[in-house]
Amino acid sequence: MRTIWQWLGQPTLGRRISVLTAVAVACAVMLTGLAGWLVTRVSLYQQLDSELTEVASYTSDLVSADLNTMGGLAPERLRSINVTLLVLRSDGHTQRVPGERVTLDWGAEEMAIARLGQGSSARDGFADDGTPYRIVAVPMPDVSDGGQYALVIGRPLQPYTNIQFSLALVMVIFGAIAIVGAAFIGYAVARSSLQPVRELSAAVARVTVTDHLDPIVVRGDDELSQLTRSFNTMLSSLSLSRERQRRLIADAGHELRTPLTSLRTNIELLVADDRTGMLPEGARADILRDVAAQLSEFTTLVGDLVQLAREDRVEPSPEPIDLREITSNAIQRARRRGPGLKFDVELNPLYLIGEPDTLERAITNLLDNAVKFSPPGGTVHVLLEGDRLRISDQGPGIADEDLPHIFDRFYRADSSRNTPGTGLGLSIVATTVARHGGWVKAGRSAEGGAEFTVQLPGTTSPDELEDDPDEQTQVLQRVTD
Repeated sequence: MRTIWQWLGQPTLGRRISVLTAVAVACAVMLTGLAGWLVTRVSLYQQLDSELTEVASYTSDLVSADLNTMGGLAPERLRSINVTLLVLRSDGHTQRVPGERVTLDWGAEEMAIARLGQGSSARDGFADDGTPYRIVAVPMPDVSDGGQYALVIGRPLQPYTNIQFSLALVMVIFGAIAIVGAAFIGYAVARSSLQPVRELSAAVARVTVTDHLDPIVVRGDDELSQLTRSFNTMLSSLSLSRERQRRLIADAGHELRTPLTSLRTNIELLVADDRTGMLPEGARADILRDVAAQLSEFTTLVGDLVQLAREDRVEPSPEPIDLREITSNAIQRARRRGPGLKFDVELNPLYLIGEPDTLERAITNLLDNAVKFSPPGGTVHVLLEGDRLRISDQGPGIADEDLPHIFDRFYRADSSRNTPGTGLGLSIVATTVARHGGWVKAGRSAEGGAEFTVQLPGTTSPDELEDDPDEQTQVLQRVTD
């Protein structure tokens, strides 16, 4: 086999399949042909021996009645049935039909039939001229002189040899045609079957060279088609990830440009003031405060960008958590950021599997949004009941045209463009909640302000969470995915 592969050079899978198909067909043809040839040979010899034995039995009765004239047999009659015969006596004396030109070579088998006077024999032999014969011997009972005789009769094997040769030649020719045809058919079938593999390979090469993530057309529903569908799914995911990355970079570049430009302008003013003293008294302090505020905004923006960039790459570590504790920690932070605001808080039990840090950040973003838009002395309502967390404020609320885009990255409503923020907080909330198998929606509260409702799958009893490992596993899988 190694020599075949070396002869083929570097064989492709299709070429290997065609060669193996041809080898398998060749073995099958050889075994079938050999079996057919042997069966034909045995059948021919059985038929020939049966005919010769029948002729010898009939002829022995004629010859026994008149041994001197050989039963009146003539050479022409024997030639008409294509046989030659002789009479063998137990002492080795032979007698043949008068005028017969060919004499059979007898042997020990025929002599044993003559001496025993029973049974029969059949074998391959020769005539005195070297022609191959099939020779059959039968005993001759009741000979007039009382001696022990055997009638030996033979027929030339050449016609039967010709039949066997013709059969072998036909088998070789058609076997060779079958082998060559099987090789071509195997190659065609392999080429057709491996077409999805070639398309897949070409697609991979095309992606490598052109960087285009075009899907492959799928035909059929076999294993290779399923492999192609899986590859298309991977291309779709890669394309979506690339588009998200492109949008993130573009949006981040756009958002970073403004604070960087402002920082550069302020710093250039400070540098120029060091050289010329151009700024009036008190202006330098105002610029420094502006720089500090811009740096704080810039730090927040970078932190949000890092959070968005990390969310698809960091290995999550979900664990059983009490959402009341998470919400309480977020409320404490919000109180420090809105010291003049009131917080109306009602937290009922909700236990779930999740990531404490990311959930606390998401809830903090919602509370920061409420603090930012609440009027002085306003009230922020926080209600955790069942599997829903509601956070509402008494601010101006969200315009109807802004509701469909409120969770988009870097989206900022017209009313909030002059307020601090990066436009990423609510996007982080939506992503975090979705990863935990829940949802978040925005609306208007009963007091006219904004209201955010977060739904998270969980249970009101920690025992149920521990006693339901299947649910725990499902939530864990959602968070991990």
